[in-house]
Amino acid sequence: MTNTSEKKIITTCTRDCPSACGVIATVVDGKVTSLKGNPNHPVTGGRTCGKLAKYVERVYSPDRVTHPMRKASDGSWTAVSWDDALDEVSFKMDALRKNKGPRSILYYQGFGTRTALELLNRRFFNLLGGATTLKGTLCGGTGEAAQNLDFGKRISHDPTDHRNAKTIILWGRNPAATQQPLMPIVEHVRQSGGEAVVIDPVHTPTAKAVTRHIQPAPGKDLWLALAVAAHILENGWHDKDFLDRHTDNTNDFIQLARRWSTAELTAAAGVSTEDVHYLAHRLAKAKPAAILLGWGLHRWTRAHEAIRVIDALSAMTGNIGIAGGGVSQGFDEWGPYDASVTGDQWHCHKRQLLMPKIGEEILNAKSPNIEMIFVTAGNPLTMAPDSTTVRRAFENTPFVVYCGQFMDDTAAVADLFLPVTTWLEETDIVAAYGHDAVGPVTPAILPVGEAHTHFAIFADLARRLGFTDFEKGEAAWLDDIIAPLHKKGITADTLQTGPVRQGLPHVPYTDKKFPTPSGRLQLICEIESAMPNDPQTEWPFALLTTSPRNALCSEWLPKDQLAMPTVTLGASAAAELHLTDGQEVIVESPVGQLTAHLKIDPRQRNDVALIYRGGWQRHGHGVNVLTESHMSQVGMGTAYYETRVRVRGFVSRDKIDTV
Repeated sequence: MTNTSEKKIITTCTRDCPSACGVIATVVDGKVTSLKGNPNHPVTGGRTCGKLAKYVERVYSPDRVTHPMRKASDGSWTAVSWDDALDEVSFKMDALRKNKGPRSILYYQGFGTRTALELLNRRFFNLLGGATTLKGTLCGGTGEAAQNLDFGKRISHDPTDHRNAKTIILWGRNPAATQQPLMPIVEHVRQSGGEAVVIDPVHTPTAKAVTRHIQPAPGKDLWLALAVAAHILENGWHDKDFLDRHTDNTNDFIQLARRWSTAELTAAAGVSTEDVHYLAHRLAKAKPAAILLGWGLHRWTRAHEAIRVIDALSAMTGNIGIAGGGVSQGFDEWGPYDASVTGDQWHCHKRQLLMPKIGEEILNAKSPNIEMIFVTAGNPLTMAPDSTTVRRAFENTPFVVYCGQFMDDTAAVADLFLPVTTWLEETDIVAAYGHDAVGPVTPAILPVGEAHTHFAIFADLARRLGFTDFEKGEAAWLDDIIAPLHKKGITADTLQTGPVRQGLPHVPYTDKKFPTPSGRLQLICEIESAMPNDPQTEWPFALLTTSPRNALCSEWLPKDQLAMPTVTLGASAAAELHLTDGQEVIVESPVGQLTAHLKIDPRQRNDVALIYRGGWQRHGHGVNVLTESHMSQVGMGTAYYETRVRVRGFVSRDKIDTV
């Protein structure tokens, strides 16, 4: 009879997702066998996504790199010891900071891990004397910055408060694929007699679970929001008392909404008159109405204009400061922490490169040039825009160090690969950007192979360079980092027993006082966008690169990338191009091209080309070879969706030769 040892570990998912789901890991004989939701989590309540169950595959994948590797001059990789690897890194860092200055070293910290101890990575590079770092974002900075202009400080409703809504509007948000614990709330609203609306050019999985799907033209959310505002004003449905007492720029906003006719605005948005009337009625007459902004809404140069008009829609209908209402965009996942631990305050004028334009920023960096790149929690050659330029920048850099788990696109161009642990092998604390709970990250298993935590790597490098900051260990640092939570009775020891709420208000702005100079909500009063009127002919499709349901960012396993990528077009668009379902096509943009299989979906708009993001170039994917490096005007976000493409049938070289 064989004796087996089974235990349950309470931990928290740390991946780049708003939910930070509570997790129970089942461990049998030292190996994780399953991951399930923690029913005692105060927000996610046991609900998780399908990606979590698959994560066990990632931990034990035969493709995972679990020992340090160095690239030879011929491009081949050989295993090296940790001592050799870290000796080489510390020697090069020390030589560069002394001879060319610390700014010759770029620290590229991605968003793949958002835990408390990750703040200390920045401390290490500040101890070096102020290495070059990043500014801007590949994700949601635009939404937060836009809402700060309106409210003074972005504060979202607690997810559980959305249950109080009679109308829930998911504007550019697809929780069925990207935030599964939100779906029971959507269902609750519907079962309670309310209605749920998705606003998205793409027919998403979430669209199947709502009352109505409104499909505006890509990037035309501003005109939809203005059309709804104009219809509300025409009918006298606006909350004049709220506008008079609690908003600034009220008359200017009303004039903006009346600058064009509702019919003109509706046509510009690419929706039906019925869509506009329905949305206006739900916001004004089916209150409370909760609007949840998604990340797809951010990926435009002037995304802030649409977001600010959406904020104004909620204000003009009296949905601000009430249960079940508001415009919710996200939470500050770094909010519970003491930011001073990073040491950023030591170097107020250090060089920072723009993340949305990271390829050209590296290539253009001078005095000094970038001589070393150190990457953690990111895969910029896959996820950053204009990845061809990003590749050239990395290949032109003399020494690249990559910390990761797989030989992905960025790892493949590195000179040194340092294998790191997964969250199932780590001790840490994680907050969420989708709610206010803070959860423990508890190791379920020992590190696989020779994998090290980021903390261990930087502690070893610090010791080699004579820095003593990391000597007090993980536990002491964690308690220091969450010092702001101590006044609420939350300590690192408290968190090891399970997730804890921070106690943020479930409904913000109930007193109708806003942290702006006047104490009033600031309505947008002018826009730079021009009414669209020019048909796109050379590049007829907006390229939308959304997240698939079964993978997160570039955390794809190699075995899941064997098939060619798929581009989805609407039926009429494909017919006009004489393309058939399943055929091989070329997708072209002004900066690159990608071979893909065509999927025809009659539910999709005919001005959209949809390709899922996250697949690697080295496996024939890599959609960001197509995207241009545009940046949002507010928030330094990445305007991926400004890229336009065309699609044509693929003609093989063999066929050309026989013609």
